[in-house]
Amino acid sequence: MSAKAICPSCGEWVKLPDHPKIGQKITCLQCEADLEVIEVNPVELDWAFMEDELDEEDWDDDEEWDEEEEWDDEDDEDEEWDER
Repeated sequence: MSAKAICPSCGEWVKLPDHPKIGQKITCLQCEADLEVIEVNPVELDWAFMEDELDEEDWDDDEEWDEEEEWDDEDDEDEEWDER
């Protein structure tokens, strides 16, 4: 008898192989969501984290910031609200 769990994306039942293991990756046949087994008793699924989706360009810590940029305009707006 195969196990089954609810897809967190579409809410449909997903069939799993016998004796699913935590960390096992599967795909929902209804919505094609990439899922991962996060609990086995009862079986629970969550969206899978795919390392290849993480692009290093998205996490570029070397971005240069303009240190001299003035934020006085924002402070002026706050003062206007305080006066009201």
